[in-house]
Amino acid sequence: MLQNNKAVRDEKVIDFTLANSNNLLLIFTRNPELGKGKRRLAATVGDQAAFDIYKFLLDHTVAITKNLYAEKEVYYSEEIWENDVWDNQKFGKKLQVGEDLGIRMANAFQEGFKNEYQKIIIIGSDMLDLSQEDLEEAFKSLEKNDFVVGPAEDGGYYLLGMKKFLPALFKNKTWGTGTVLKDTLSDLKNETTTLLETRNDVDYYEDIKDTDAFAPFLKHIKL
Repeated sequence: MLQNNKAVRDEKVIDFTLANSNNLLLIFTRNPELGKGKRRLAATVGDQAAFDIYKFLLDHTVAITKNLYAEKEVYYSEEIWENDVWDNQKFGKKLQVGEDLGIRMANAFQEGFKNEYQKIIIIGSDMLDLSQEDLEEAFKSLEKNDFVVGPAEDGGYYLLGMKKFLPALFKNKTWGTGTVLKDTLSDLKNETTTLLETRNDVDYYEDIKDTDAFAPFLKHIKL
């Protein structure tokens, strides 16, 4: 019982630290619409399966973020939806602004720092291989470092966090390609940076074909 009490106390200490560190989590998401988004995945599994998979990933992202001790802002790609999976009581809702992904992310980070958040992390909404604990660890890593990066297997990143704004991170990148991580780390070579575990995001059929959680969505596939 003593051990259990200690575990509870440790958990409360962690919670207190996270709750009082002025954290902001930015979640970039696409409005889920049939025939739009996940086009590379849809090329193999079809529009309906890609749509269902994306909604499944959205639900997972809600589950791992809704109880996180941080302010949370969902940035929509097309328009803000008031009645959807993102609970208005737990998630702020904003619209992405900018010509490309880099400008849109930069604008979101700058607004967060303008609003006096001290640690800001951005993620997408299509990572099954991510947990609330991973996000907590990422925020905690910013105690001792100015930046944190979660490398993706495809040469991009699934998470980027910072305590200070660095404009170079959002410029001169070919977004959506395998050079983004390399170029980002090059920008950070003189900064204190934590690298998280490499994870797999969901872009192609090959990314999900061997993952049990996706099996219900792939019954129609015969390759």
